[in-house]
Amino acid sequence: MTETSRASRAMPVVNARIYPRGGLDVLSREEVARLKDATHGGMHDLLRRCALAVLTSGSASDDPRAAQELYSDFDIQVLQRDRGIRIELVNAPAMAFVDGRIITGIAELLFAVVRDLAYTAIELGPEYAVDLESSAGITDAVFGLLRNARILRPADPNLVVCWGGHSINRDEYDYTKLVGYELGLRGLDICTGCGPGAMKGPMKGAAVAHAKQRLDRSRYIGVTEPGIIAAESPNPIVNHLVIMPDIEKRLEAFVRIGHGIIVFPGGVGTAEEILYLLGLLLREENAALPFPLILTGPTASAPYFEQIDRFLRLTLGEAATSRYEIIIAEPDKVARRMAEGVERVREHRLAQQDAFFFNWSLHVPLEFQQPFVPTHEAMAALDLHHGRKPHQLAADLRRAFSGIVAGNVKEDGMRRVEEFGPFQIHGDTDMMEALDALLRAFVQQRRMKISGQYRPCYEVRA
Repeated sequence: MTETSRASRAMPVVNARIYPRGGLDVLSREEVARLKDATHGGMHDLLRRCALAVLTSGSASDDPRAAQELYSDFDIQVLQRDRGIRIELVNAPAMAFVDGRIITGIAELLFAVVRDLAYTAIELGPEYAVDLESSAGITDAVFGLLRNARILRPADPNLVVCWGGHSINRDEYDYTKLVGYELGLRGLDICTGCGPGAMKGPMKGAAVAHAKQRLDRSRYIGVTEPGIIAAESPNPIVNHLVIMPDIEKRLEAFVRIGHGIIVFPGGVGTAEEILYLLGLLLREENAALPFPLILTGPTASAPYFEQIDRFLRLTLGEAATSRYEIIIAEPDKVARRMAEGVERVREHRLAQQDAFFFNWSLHVPLEFQQPFVPTHEAMAALDLHHGRKPHQLAADLRRAFSGIVAGNVKEDGMRRVEEFGPFQIHGDTDMMEALDALLRAFVQQRRMKISGQYRPCYEVRA
């Protein structure tokens, strides 16, 4: 439900009162008071930035500061009422409204923002003594966030996570839709990072297939985090959004709820995700765990995956190649192989008496869970040398790519680079040469930014 009034200025804006539907309208007075306190404390600016990202869904910019500048006087307030809460929007982007009423899907995502940020502030705050120092404690926190967001659904395994870049060409985007369509025909749901490009395409294709199969409870899950959402606003197809507190919990959420992963062409964020997953799968504790992983793209993307494959062989060794399959220009084969892999996951979960909706059996060590803050000192200290165990090297390579993502699209990272110059990345000569070649290819193929001239936020040194 929405009450609106229109403000007058250069960019069309709307003032509105929005009342929630679903979980947020069934709250005790104590819960409402705690929610209000959380959203009016130090996290108000974070709430404002994330809310603005949702309200500008569909934006073609990946500069997190662009919307802030266009709607500099936007504000959001969470207010208490007898039956629960209401949200007041001041100078909100008019693109989120039709005839004075907020678009239903955007309203749902807006309340997801309030829900997740408030949950993090309330339930994971220091006064509640949540264990975020142990691996098991962090996994429990991830579980709690996903359960609170109603992402966990007891049902047969059918959730495919799709990774890939927000800045991809039209041929690659169309291919992601074809793969999504084939997955949807097989009754598989889609989970992505919620943004544009390779995160939108599979959902769009699956939505058409689900409609043809008359599947009316399909899930298009978007998993993001505060530093990313402003640069990768949720695409319009997302019907379940969850905002994890940091990139590490976001990555763990993907591998805990997904029953298989498909990787499309992308940039440093996609490379980070690949290294994270392979770092886990190469651990002895996870050796027997079925986890289908397919790298795929159209014919023109074959050189991209060849370069990724060479980089993985050089850094992580030949053993890493046994954990993924590369399929080029065959969307139906991708979907068939993924469906077969998901069935193997189902059989394994039954044999192990493990939950279908959360992968408890996957061992995620603390080094993959602790948040990495990409300061210049932390980036320079990464140990990128041969002789380390593959999963340990993968962990530091993942951090290197995470730092570059921060320097590209996260406000804090961009400010650090502007103030102190590019990050310095050091390691063995052959590894640094391969890393530099990979990053240069990302730049040349325009996988770093959607628009504008890309200025590297890093320097690779042997």
